[in-house]
Amino acid sequence: MTAPAASTSGVEPLPLVAGTWSVDIAHSSVNFQIRHLGVTNVRGRFDTFDATLTVGDTVGSVAVEAAIDLASINTNQADRDAHLRTTDFFDLEKHPSMTFVSTSVTGSDDEYELAGNLTINGVTKPVTLNVEFYGVDTHPIDDRVRSGFAATGEIRRSDFGITFNMPLGAGKLALADKVKIELDFQFIAP
Repeated sequence: MTAPAASTSGVEPLPLVAGTWSVDIAHSSVNFQIRHLGVTNVRGRFDTFDATLTVGDTVGSVAVEAAIDLASINTNQADRDAHLRTTDFFDLEKHPSMTFVSTSVTGSDDEYELAGNLTINGVTKPVTLNVEFYGVDTHPIDDRVRSGFAATGEIRRSDFGITFNMPLGAGKLALADKVKIELDFQFIAP
């Protein structure tokens, strides 16, 4: 499917049909990584989430909303996952989900910036993600139109009140403050 590229002014047409696109969970992922002991990255994901992509006529009319079930954290290590669910990190009893609501989308062709408000532990902070648009195609099994995106960014966990750490001596800590976000989303056309 070919369409005119969207402009940074947000007024040119998009290569997506207008309406609310739903996330295809089976072909999407919410991943993160954090430096551990300063020598390696620990990677994880959230297995339960939902997202919608609302498309209007221009880039300026695009909106994204997502909710992530924090209990679904999966770092491939059950004891660590259980600790992440406690008050040291996510405090699931008070804050069972993380949410994102976009405030703007800018860019053109296949490179965009998605700005929005991320809420973790009851704290809301602005976040900007770099988004790559992979295109649009029709699924060969169900004949439904799909679009694909990858988004990356960084947050500081301390900005959201997540400050638990273990001193290692010589001024080093077990966990970095910076967390890298890596998202892959496939959306289904309305």
